[in-house]
Amino acid sequence: MQPVSHELQSVIEPVVVGLGFEYVGALLGQASGGLTLRVYIDHDNGIDVDDCGRVSQQLSAALDVDDPIGGHYVLEVSSPGMDRPLFIPRHYAEQVGQRIKVRVVMPVEGRRRFTGELIAVGDDEFEIDVDGEQYSILFSNVEMANLSPVYSGGKR
Repeated sequence: MQPVSHELQSVIEPVVVGLGFEYVGALLGQASGGLTLRVYIDHDNGIDVDDCGRVSQQLSAALDVDDPIGGHYVLEVSSPGMDRPLFIPRHYAEQVGQRIKVRVVMPVEGRRRFTGELIAVGDDEFEIDVDGEQYSILFSNVEMANLSPVYSGGKR
């Protein structure tokens, strides 16, 4: 799954924001049920299934009119959850000190996957500490990033 294009985001975001929710981001790609559009929303009071249903209904109508995807796809609307995806620099800045998991497009020092503590965020890059080693990663090189919470019992 990959972040959606700016064209697709320009259809999704106004609908989500117009309904009073924060547009966190969206992913499009192959999932177990075929092509899937996954939209993440949030709100200060949290998100429940009725919120997701309301956004899904309005978003389906808007996507049917503009048809930016073309063809059959499954629309999923949900809260970001405990393993919240990180889409924009502000999302990273809000999570400094937290454990994150990152997959990059082009290897950084021979690696494509990193799991560790997010220690700093700049304009174009962020730093992650992986087992005592620090790596600088450009936002433009990120394929996917999300929180990687440690659950009780130490399991990740």
